[in-house]
Amino acid sequence: MTTDSNLGRLLANRYRLAELIGKGAMGRVYRAEDTLLGGVIAVKFLSQTLLNPKMRDRFKSEARTCAQLGRKSIHIVNVIDYGVTDYKEEDVPFYVMEYLQGQSLTEVINNQPLPLPRFLTLSRQISLGLQCAHQGIVIDGSVYPIIHRDIKPSNILVSRDASLGELVKILDFGISKLLQADSEQTSSYMGTLAYSSPEQMEGRELDSRSDIYSLGVMMYEMLTGKMPLHVETHAFGAWYKAHHSQPPRSFEAVDPSLKLPKALENLVMSCLAKTPRDRPQSIVDVLKALEPLEQRYSESVRAAKDLDKILKRKPLESLLEPLSNRPPQVEEVYQVATWPQDKPTAQIVFAQSLTTGRSTIPAVWVMLPQLEIQNLQVYKLYNVIYKNFLYAMSPHPTLLWITGIYNRKRSQNNGRNNQEQGPRWLPCYLDLKTPHGQELIRLLSEKGEYQVLLFALEQPDVCLHAMTITINRSQQLQLQEWIITSQSYRSVGQPTLSKNLLKAEFEKLKPRITIEMEKDPGGSSFGR
Repeated sequence: MTTDSNLGRLLANRYRLAELIGKGAMGRVYRAEDTLLGGVIAVKFLSQTLLNPKMRDRFKSEARTCAQLGRKSIHIVNVIDYGVTDYKEEDVPFYVMEYLQGQSLTEVINNQPLPLPRFLTLSRQISLGLQCAHQGIVIDGSVYPIIHRDIKPSNILVSRDASLGELVKILDFGISKLLQADSEQTSSYMGTLAYSSPEQMEGRELDSRSDIYSLGVMMYEMLTGKMPLHVETHAFGAWYKAHHSQPPRSFEAVDPSLKLPKALENLVMSCLAKTPRDRPQSIVDVLKALEPLEQRYSESVRAAKDLDKILKRKPLESLLEPLSNRPPQVEEVYQVATWPQDKPTAQIVFAQSLTTGRSTIPAVWVMLPQLEIQNLQVYKLYNVIYKNFLYAMSPHPTLLWITGIYNRKRSQNNGRNNQEQGPRWLPCYLDLKTPHGQELIRLLSEKGEYQVLLFALEQPDVCLHAMTITINRSQQLQLQEWIITSQSYRSVGQPTLSKNLLKAEFEKLKPRITIEMEKDPGGSSFGR
């Protein structure tokens, strides 16, 4: 049995190699420990057989590309460091990236087509990652689009994510190319034969439509478990001929029992067009085609349980108690809660702890019109509460603390008055690298509940109404895990980037959550 001499090595006086977790033509990937900041990371080495100036430059370019793209998109692997180490009298370049656990899309498919809701969600996430790459990175003040050039299932990782259900990451930008105005024509083929566009097989200069072709091949495989083109041998010539002249097999020919929306069939087939001008002209066009399909099918089909966990309901008795039944702690809240002097008298929401005579408790502070608060009190039997937490570790550990209040009477009244209908959303963003954010998450995980403190615009001095919101045990444990992870994770970007990512995910979830709240037959509280 051969022993890997790399195991146990310390790189840059910081990264200790623990286990070989992958290898390919470009190099090897190890699981490693960050001895300086703590935590598990992954280290990728360039293969010793490729130690020439051209491949060193390409490897460094891959690290730089992933570092920039990973800060912009949660759907691209994030690179956090780069270096060169001495090994057997040769300088071997390496880069450090986030450690990802999950399955490649190849393993997920495993000759079993994906259920439509899961396919749509994964395809959207892959497309969002490609959109980020195609939008480009900044080099010397100029923006250069990135073409991946090797989109295939083995370069897509699907991991479990407590906030999103499943999270897609695009890997291996090893043969990606900057689209520079003065770039020379590509003189040789690089890529994976089965997924390459016709123009890529010719070694021509590529644009984003080449990645869209590869995405089309992959989407076809995700839906059917088979490839759209058939070749007798896997030689370059056979694939060259297939990509240039063989029409893709229809979905019906591959699987007569497969019933897909016509719009989806048209989308995939258009991605597989032989000529770039006949394909969607940008990944934005693909996203626009996927969006209505995902809204339609992901809401109605419950087979994709992993994706719907975030909306799993846990009916409880109404959390709004009459004044006479308030527990002593809630009564204390009314006595000590006063609107902070450093906050404006306006419709705002923020998170801040509150100290009573008994203890310090986490709270969401809200200012609303007095009539709306009174409606929540008077029509308490019609209140439905949603509570949840979304988390983004990269580029900066940030948590989105969501509370939603849906009151059917308020919605009906607003409808008659042509005002806003639907839930009242109370989102709070917490920076988990700050003492303020860490304290609130610690209190939430320990207490298992929080207060929503409602102040009226017309009477801002006193708390007009307070609501106790309970979080379940699994949420408490998840919060504990996040705060530990955040302490050891090194931020690689601005907090506003993570905030924007979370906000975008929340906007996608709102319609689904609203539907669940509207279905609720009576007052209840639900969420993850």
